[in-house]
Amino acid sequence: MTVIFDLDGTLVNSLFDLGDSVNTALEESGLPQRSYDEYRAFVGNGTGLLVNRAVPDNVKGTLTEQTVFERFSELYRQNCLCKTKPYDGIPEVLTRLRLCGFSLAVASNKPVDFCRHIVKTLFGDGIFDVVEGAREGVAKKPQPDIIYSIITQLCEKKSDCVIVGDSDVDVLTAKNAGLGVIGCSWGFRSKESLELAGCDKIINLPDELEKAVIDLFERNGMYGLQH
Repeated sequence: MTVIFDLDGTLVNSLFDLGDSVNTALEESGLPQRSYDEYRAFVGNGTGLLVNRAVPDNVKGTLTEQTVFERFSELYRQNCLCKTKPYDGIPEVLTRLRLCGFSLAVASNKPVDFCRHIVKTLFGDGIFDVVEGAREGVAKKPQPDIIYSIITQLCEKKSDCVIVGDSDVDVLTAKNAGLGVIGCSWGFRSKESLELAGCDKIINLPDELEKAVIDLFERNGMYGLQH
């Protein structure tokens, strides 16, 4: 059985490094900067849409937006781990899930090279079996393509998997893939947005995650591992 995690806002708080990198790129192009609260709403659909949402309306789709995106990518590659850290309690609950026998995976809309660099640096080797992110030719979440890739690598069938995420994007991804989903209220979206999206279960602390995962599998008659 496999638990598939979103990355930003679920496992790690990356808001400040993302916001700082976009803001520097905006400033260098003579454009107004955005607040962290705005970036909280902008993230979740990949770095391209992050920049698109941050630039003013009058430069969307122009060479200026492309310049901001390219500069952001350079800056974020250098600074993606300046302030980004796992949420308190996440490393411990990941270890407990591994000890219970679960496979663990990451499915993010962040470019895959960034994902793997961040996950390896912050969590080391051996915690996650698969780390997938955005790549050319693969549809981003909420389309289920990234999830299906993980299922092919780790699961015998879809019912062996559950998704954990912090946003309506993750809930819609789970629904599109036909999977159960656990929402994390500590992330970048509100608890209300998760409820409106139809999340199966919402938790407020990482310490609640292990029980929520087991409960969701048991509800579907799938949990046969040792507690």
